[in-house]
Amino acid sequence: MNLEQSLRTEIQKAVSVLFNQSVEQLQLQPTNAEFEGSHTLVCFPLTRISKLKPEETANAIGNYLVEYSGIVNHFNVVKGFLNLVIADKVWAEVFAVIYANKNYGSLPDNGKEIMIEYSSPNTNKPLHLGHLRNNFLGYSVAELYKAVGYTVHKVQIINDRGIHICKSMAAWKLYGNGETPESSGLKGDKLVGKYYVEFDKHYKAQVKELEEKGVSKEEAEKQAPIMKLAIDMLQKWEAKDAETVQLWKTMNGWVYSGFDVTYKRMGVDFDKLYYESDTYLLGKDEVLKGVEKGIFFKKDDGSVWVDLTDDGLDQKVLLRSDGTSVYMTQDIGTAILRFRDFPKIEGQVYTVGNEQEYHFKVLFLILDKLGYEWAKQCYHLSYGMVDLPTGKMKSREGTVVDADDLMQEMVDAARAQTQELGKVDEMTAQEIDELAEMIGLSALKFFLLKVDPKKRMMFDPNESIQLQGHTGPFIQYTHARIKAILRKASSLNIAPDAKVLKDVSALESAERAIIFKINQYPAKVQEAAREYSPAIIVNYAYELAKEYNQFYQAIPIFSESDAGKLKFRVAFSQTTADTIKKAMALLGIRVPERM
Repeated sequence: MNLEQSLRTEIQKAVSVLFNQSVEQLQLQPTNAEFEGSHTLVCFPLTRISKLKPEETANAIGNYLVEYSGIVNHFNVVKGFLNLVIADKVWAEVFAVIYANKNYGSLPDNGKEIMIEYSSPNTNKPLHLGHLRNNFLGYSVAELYKAVGYTVHKVQIINDRGIHICKSMAAWKLYGNGETPESSGLKGDKLVGKYYVEFDKHYKAQVKELEEKGVSKEEAEKQAPIMKLAIDMLQKWEAKDAETVQLWKTMNGWVYSGFDVTYKRMGVDFDKLYYESDTYLLGKDEVLKGVEKGIFFKKDDGSVWVDLTDDGLDQKVLLRSDGTSVYMTQDIGTAILRFRDFPKIEGQVYTVGNEQEYHFKVLFLILDKLGYEWAKQCYHLSYGMVDLPTGKMKSREGTVVDADDLMQEMVDAARAQTQELGKVDEMTAQEIDELAEMIGLSALKFFLLKVDPKKRMMFDPNESIQLQGHTGPFIQYTHARIKAILRKASSLNIAPDAKVLKDVSALESAERAIIFKINQYPAKVQEAAREYSPAIIVNYAYELAKEYNQFYQAIPIFSESDAGKLKFRVAFSQTTADTIKKAMALLGIRVPERM
């Protein structure tokens, strides 16, 4: 049964009978934890119908529901709030329906499609801590949209062109001595990132040397030989110079191989890759068409601009005076290409840091001015930066927290913790490795996803790995504990029996709390998708695991003498474990059978 819908129907019936009027909108919400009950009806809006005080209205409806609905056992009134206590037999019926539904929490295919972009790295450096939050967030939102019935296209745009790429190329050409990933023993993305840092180091030294010779800082930054080489390489690349293009392909190839290893360990994937080198020309063509239509304008130096002052923004350059593209130009081209590739998508979700909020406001507005109706369905999934106790990260200075290194540190910490607690004494070396991987990455993902995406956050590796508290390992441990209970039940030939579920006449308060929590799961999934916020699922999974641990401490399962209740509690535990597993899967997190 759908408890919420049934309850709404009975309340509407009560209002109709008691006050001789119908009501469509009801304010029904979870009961505050300090009061008894699970559902609370806010009665203040109903006083215009009842012509009674809020407390009198609440008492009248409560008495009717107890006598006639068959759903409410008793109630309490706090001012104008009617707190309802649902009958145990109703909770048992609710649970029986959930237990029988193997796809519980997921909606059927709704025929709609959506595209979700995440990661979108530059090919001049390895992935870092910020990319971890980006990837985990985008992947989880994709899983949420799948769960609510969408066909999801997971994509990334790879920033594989521009001066930042040429900086790594210039440094490698000057100082690389033919070094490759094979000869250096470095992952390809780390090797290229090494030369990005080298570029910055030599560039600063050359600028300083020129300044010491009396050259102004502004002029020194232009005249530095290594910068002139990078600019020359960019111009040659745009002119399709064979040697430059080949070096570009080679170094980007190293990076892609490195990224693939990192993505695999992260547990994320993509359905299609887009490359800026393929899309920027399309964007350029669209901008030139916009000039012809009078949407954009040219300045005397030949640069192309859009005037958004009437929209509360400012003027934005779209093509430089030398005809080269800017980021906005290529993003225009990418957006248009994606809708051509996937004409059924209802919109695009861009998972990009909040420092780009203005950029996306401009992008969506430009696409709308160009006449693309779907521009209104584009959404910027903005997220805050990740800080560490050690401070802010800087790519050029080589002080970023490398994604590979951090994942390895988390896995190592998980291994050390499980060994210290003596949890792996009976496991093989391979099983220990798999468990450490599962726990370490769970700790990382869970912690990075538990904060609302829009908020800046501090990542504390030590806090994230703990087995107690608001952590991934705590929930994994709860799942493993339930699996141990189920194994014991199986060894005692105690099988969950769907037939006995509806016959349960009395429940413990801890059991009611968990059934109520499990009953919320589909609504939480839909809310998380609607809000683009995996944090809602993180908090839900934590609350469910916490409720089960309280039940486990309060009620010894196997000392129950009533065979029917014992089977119910085994089924109850199984469904709790299944719900935890589903919720964690939406976050890209696996849960162990043993821990």
